[in-house]
Amino acid sequence: MTMTDLVLVIGSGAREHALAWKLSQSPLIKHVYVSPGNAGTHTTSKFSNCDVDVTDHAEVVLWCKTKNIKLVVVGPEDPLAKGLADHLKEAGIDCFGPCQKAAQIEASKEFAKFFMDKYEIPTARWKSFKSAKEAQDHILNAPYDALVVKASGLAAGKGVIVGKDKEAAIKAVETLKQDKGLSAASDIIVIEELLKGEEVSVLCFSDGTNIAVMPPAQDHKRLLDGDEGPNTGGMGAYCRCPLVSDADLKFIQEKILQRAIDGMKKENFPYVGVLYAGLMLTKDGPKVLEFNCRFGDPETQVILPLLGTDLYSIMTACVKGELHKVPVTWNEKQHAVGVVLASGGYPGSYEKGKLIKGYEKLTEDCFVVFHAGTSSKSGSVLTSGGRVLTVVAVCDSLKEAAAKAIQGAETIHFEGAFFRRDIAKKGLQKLQSKGMTYKASGVDIEAGDDLVDKIKKLTKKTLRKEVRGGIGGFGGIFELSGYIDPLLISKVGSVGEKLMVAQECQKYEVIGNDLVANSVNEILCYGAEPLFFLDTFTCGKLKVEIAADVITGISKGCLEAHCTLIGGETAEMPGMYFQNDFDLTSFARGALEKKYLLPRVSEIISGDVVIGLSSSGVHSNGYSLVRKLVKAKNYTYQDPFPLDKTKTLQDVLLEPTKIYVRSVLPLLRKGYVKAAAHITGGGLTLNIPRVLPSHLKVELDGSKWKMPLVLQWIAAEGQLSEEEMLQTFNCGLGMVLIADQMYEKQILEALKETGESASNVGTVSNLEKGILIICIIIYLIINKSKYYYCVPTIV
Repeated sequence: MTMTDLVLVIGSGAREHALAWKLSQSPLIKHVYVSPGNAGTHTTSKFSNCDVDVTDHAEVVLWCKTKNIKLVVVGPEDPLAKGLADHLKEAGIDCFGPCQKAAQIEASKEFAKFFMDKYEIPTARWKSFKSAKEAQDHILNAPYDALVVKASGLAAGKGVIVGKDKEAAIKAVETLKQDKGLSAASDIIVIEELLKGEEVSVLCFSDGTNIAVMPPAQDHKRLLDGDEGPNTGGMGAYCRCPLVSDADLKFIQEKILQRAIDGMKKENFPYVGVLYAGLMLTKDGPKVLEFNCRFGDPETQVILPLLGTDLYSIMTACVKGELHKVPVTWNEKQHAVGVVLASGGYPGSYEKGKLIKGYEKLTEDCFVVFHAGTSSKSGSVLTSGGRVLTVVAVCDSLKEAAAKAIQGAETIHFEGAFFRRDIAKKGLQKLQSKGMTYKASGVDIEAGDDLVDKIKKLTKKTLRKEVRGGIGGFGGIFELSGYIDPLLISKVGSVGEKLMVAQECQKYEVIGNDLVANSVNEILCYGAEPLFFLDTFTCGKLKVEIAADVITGISKGCLEAHCTLIGGETAEMPGMYFQNDFDLTSFARGALEKKYLLPRVSEIISGDVVIGLSSSGVHSNGYSLVRKLVKAKNYTYQDPFPLDKTKTLQDVLLEPTKIYVRSVLPLLRKGYVKAAAHITGGGLTLNIPRVLPSHLKVELDGSKWKMPLVLQWIAAEGQLSEEEMLQTFNCGLGMVLIADQMYEKQILEALKETGESASNVGTVSNLEKGILIICIIIYLIINKSKYYYCVPTIV
C-alpha cells in the first residue's frame, strides 16, 4: 500500500488542524494541503498550507485539477452553504461535505425546523416570522417559554440569543433585526421554546443512506468556569460524554440522525459528509437544538483522537456511497479532553501578535496541541485570533485526561492567555455518581413504588363490592356471584396512534379514558356488563407523573363504566423502549347470563330499526391518517381548529372516546336490543355487518345525524373519498343498536334521559343478490340527505 493521494482541507481553525493531523496518518495519503490554514498546519512532512482563494469556487476547482487532488474536505459551513461541494462535483472532484441544498440544515434555521417537524425529529416548539412585531407578540403569548431568538441564516456565531425572560427575548428580536451585519441572516426570525437539561453533541458520518455515529461529546460554550460569562465559539470539550446513556444514544441514532439522513434522501438531496446534532437532554428525552452541516469545533479535536479506523478511508467510502463497507471503530478504553486557550478580551476585541511559548514542552504521547488563531513569523508562533490553541489530552480515564489537559494548558504562555479549568466536570460528576445498581441499568424500583401509592388512591374510587384484596398484590380478585348460567366476555385492546398524538401534546388522561372505552364498549356489544379492568404500562423510563395521569384517565373511565380497576402491570424496559416512549394495553372482562347473549342474529329481520348513538369525535381510530394529514398540511396541534377558532387541533383530536355502558346496558337487560355494534376501526361499513345475518343489509340515512366538525374538517382537508371516510372513521356514530320497531320509542326516550344523543338513523332490509353498493358519506359535510348501506358481504 503506497502513499499516493493528495487531499485539500479547507479552513483555518483547530478543527482543520485536527482533520489534517488525522488524515495525514492514512497510509493512502501522500500529502494534505490546508487552505488557508494556520501556524500549526504551516509546514510538516505530511501537511502544509497553500494559497487558494476558497471563496472563488472556480479557482478552487482549477487548483484541485492542477494538483490532481483526490478529495476536498470542507471544514467550515460557509463554503458548503454557498455550494462549493456542488461546483467540485460538477468538475468531477470528490468532496467530503454536503451539497448546497443539504447544507440548508444549518444555513437556514427555518428550513431545519420545518424539516424536523416533517420527519418527526424531536425538537423545541417554534414559530418563524419576518415581522419583528409578530415575533415579539409570539414571545408574549406562546403556550411555552418562547425565550430563544434566532436569526434564520448564518450569522458567524452571533445569531442566537437566549433571553432570561420575555422582556429580554423581545429586546433580542430588536437586536437581531437592527444589526446591519446580520441583515440577510435575520430577515427571518425563529422563536423557539427554551429547553432545559444538559447540552451535548453527537455527530455521524453519512454516505447519503448509511450512518456511522461518533462517540458523544460535550462542548463548553460559556467563557468562564461554572458556565458563567458570555457565549463563545467553545472553550473546550470532552469525549466520551457519560451524560448520554446507551438508550439515549440509540434514540439519537435512530430517531434523530438516521431520520434526518433518510429525510434528505427522500427530498432528493442525499447528505454526504458529517452531520452534527446539537442536543438537549431534556426530561422528555433528547431534542435537537440545531443541526450543523460539518464537524464541530472544539468537538472534532477530542473525537478524532479516539478514531481507530483510517479517516481517509471513511471519507472516501462516504463519497462513494459505501460507508456500510467500512467498519468504523473507536478506541473504547480512552477519553479525550480539550482545553481552549483564548486571547485576553475574547469574545470581544483582543490584541494579536502575542508570542506563544511552552507548547514545545508537551512531549508526552498523551498530548496533542491543535492550532486555531495562530500565525508564524520568523520562526515564532504568534496569536492571531480569539481562540488560539486547543490542548488535548488522551488518557485511559476521563479524570486523568481532564487533569492532563489542564496541566498542558498551564504549560503554554502568551500575554493575556486564559482558559477554563472545569472542562469535563459534569462528566466526572456523572461517573462518580454511578454505581452498579438496578436503577443505574434503567429500572427505578422506587419510582414504581411511588406510582403504586398514587394508583391505590385512584382505584379505591372504582371498587365494586365483589372485589377482594387490593392493588399491589400478585393479582386481582373478583367474586363472581349472582349469576345462574353465566358467560364471561374478555377483551384486550389499545388506543393506536392516538397515543402518539397525546404524547406529542403531553395530554395523557384522555389516553387512559380511551383505553377503558375501547374495551368496555366492545364487551357491551355482547350484552355483557363490564366487571373489571387491568392495564399494562410499558416504558423505557418510568415517569411517575405521566403514568399517574394515564391511570387517572383509566380510573375515570372505569367509574363511568361502573367497572373496577382491579390491577395492572407497570414495566420499565430500557433495552426495548426509548427513554421517552411508552405503550399501553388493556384487558377487560364482563359477564352476562347466557340467554341474553348478543347479537341475536337469527331474530334480526327486515324492517328492524337502527338507532345511532352520537360519537364525541374521532374516538380512537384513524389516527395514522390524522397524524399524516397534520404533518402534510404543516399544522401543529396547538394551532387553532379551523372550524372553531375557540379550540385548538389538540382539543378536538384528543376529545375522549364516549363510554356507552350507563346509557346502553339497561336497554340490553330489558331485551329491547337485538344487536349492538361499536364503531371502531373499519368504520360504519365494516363494523355494522359484523352483527348482521348474510341475507340482510342496513340502510342508513345520512340526514338523520350530524357529523362532528372535526370529522368534517378531516374529510375536507384530506380530500378523502366517501369510501375512505366510511371505512376509517365513525362518521359521527359511536355505537349502533338494532331493535324491533315496537321498541324504538322506549329506546330513544331512555337514551335521552341518560343525556345520550341518539336517533333513528336507518332500517334493516333484504339484500338483493348480485348487487354491489358503494357507500357514500362525504355529502354529510354539506348536510345533504344521502342513503348508504352496510352489507355483511360483497356478493
